[in-house]
Amino acid sequence: MKTLMKIAMALGLCLSMTAIPASSIAALQQGAKAPDFTLNAAQGGKPFSLSLKQVLRKGPVVLYFFPAAFTPGCTMEAHLFAEASDDFNKLGARVVGVTAGNIERVAEFSKSECRDKFAVAADPGAKVAAKYDTAIRRPGQPAISSRTSFVIAPNGSILLSYTDSKPQAHVEKTMAAVRAWKARQR
Repeated sequence: MKTLMKIAMALGLCLSMTAIPASSIAALQQGAKAPDFTLNAAQGGKPFSLSLKQVLRKGPVVLYFFPAAFTPGCTMEAHLFAEASDDFNKLGARVVGVTAGNIERVAEFSKSECRDKFAVAADPGAKVAAKYDTAIRRPGQPAISSRTSFVIAPNGSILLSYTDSKPQAHVEKTMAAVRAWKARQR
């Protein structure tokens, strides 16, 4: 009976960790300065060193954190951002995905799921995610990041901070923020 109780408690804990409400994540907010970082990244399966500061020189950055490569929600989100990448590029914005994982897995994900359209960076231990207040610490497991998207202006100011465990609205929200930024530049 004790074993059955332990299993039930463990299952309850696992289930409670699968859906973390957006309100429990305190991501950096609009107007905050985006922390700079340099991470190993890949685009189209080709690894390189990605510096946020360097990417911002080309225009605004849509920086989206996601929990884990090759999971259903993260794969869906990658597909949605891949489909919208040309529209972001036309507005002068670059998409960058970040996940707590290793570069080999990220390189594979960048090619197959991101469809060679944008860079994905490996953030082992979710250290960069922690700087953006999106890291999730789970007992006995490695840290991951919440599903949080930012739009960062070329000056490093956060224009949008959006957290939602469902991937569908991330492209829509970030696209609207990039369009609003572009309209103010005219």
